[in-house]
Amino acid sequence: MKISLRKGIKYFLLINFIMLMSFFLPISALALEDQEKTKEEKAREKLLSDYQDYQERLQGIESKRQIDENGFRIIEDQIFPMETECFGNVYLVPAMEKQYHRLALFFTEEDGTVVYKTDQLETNNWNTGKMEQPARGISAISFQDLNRDGKVDIVLITSCRNQTGVYAGKSYKIGDVLFQGEEGFYRDYRISDKINRFGMSRSAESITAYVRDGYSAEFLYTATTKEELLKNGFVITEEQHYTRTFEKLGKLEVLPGTYTMANFSTFMIYLINEQGDIVWSFQPMGNFDNLYAFKGIACRDIDGDGMKDILVLARYSYDEANNELRTQSDYAIYYQRTGGFDTDTEVKNKVRCTDEDTVSGLVDKARAYWGWKTES
Repeated sequence: MKISLRKGIKYFLLINFIMLMSFFLPISALALEDQEKTKEEKAREKLLSDYQDYQERLQGIESKRQIDENGFRIIEDQIFPMETECFGNVYLVPAMEKQYHRLALFFTEEDGTVVYKTDQLETNNWNTGKMEQPARGISAISFQDLNRDGKVDIVLITSCRNQTGVYAGKSYKIGDVLFQGEEGFYRDYRISDKINRFGMSRSAESITAYVRDGYSAEFLYTATTKEELLKNGFVITEEQHYTRTFEKLGKLEVLPGTYTMANFSTFMIYLINEQGDIVWSFQPMGNFDNLYAFKGIACRDIDGDGMKDILVLARYSYDEANNELRTQSDYAIYYQRTGGFDTDTEVKNKVRCTDEDTVSGLVDKARAYWGWKTES
């Protein structure tokens, strides 16, 4: 078959173009990869630069009047006098860094001279690898000898709120303990971790009961049997204690109850199999401080998939920013799935709860959301 000269030139150019592109494409991919690496490197460099600037401002504070000048806001209503072994009588002056919401504690003499400062706090390490932290204020400060060495230690609870993510806008507390040493104050990160991981940051009394007196709510989250729960002080709410058959999990004991620590009751629900083993657990109270009144549980199919779900209604108490006690009714829904339960977020965003709501009424509202017709 004959090919014209013009066509031959076109074929030649096409082949060369394809070969050229096959040479440059891998280079382009590598260039994009290098560009992404450059972005990551720039982000790391900026983080390091921001942190260095923050530390320079913090370390440059030598008197109380310089706190505001260096970008920190003094929390005036949380300034307290205290007696220390290494510095004598001082004032504890907490201050929030204005840009990144990082908390620092300054210890000052009568004339305002800073004799010690620290920002090594749990609340400043909450958002790992970020400058921005969730602290918005101080919920509580308490002075106790927690390790019984004759020196006054500090219990600190910050009130926090996330700006982004699933829990954006929701308030919670982060607890911490600063032990007084020979040259200042120090933290035990293992203690701070357990305080927050196992819900013991609700009050200064709870933290004191854990650190000083040896009480702990850890077993509520780590126990594997009903026997272990009861042995550690879990109290069953008998009027809502019964057995139900769940389609994917079989016959289970529905075990609601509380563990009280320093007058604060943590509310939990467990599902126990016939051998006495815990197969699932729920913590419906979220970030509330205390169970005020338990209103009930319903085990019914809510989302229409033919499997029993769980709806829990209770009233909880919590402290406002001005230390005023408030109560609020709240509910939680858990959907049964093949491997356990999923926590509802969809219905709660649409169906609000009031103090007048009942368990059966909320079940009807939730079922209506999923398209069930309510019976007259």
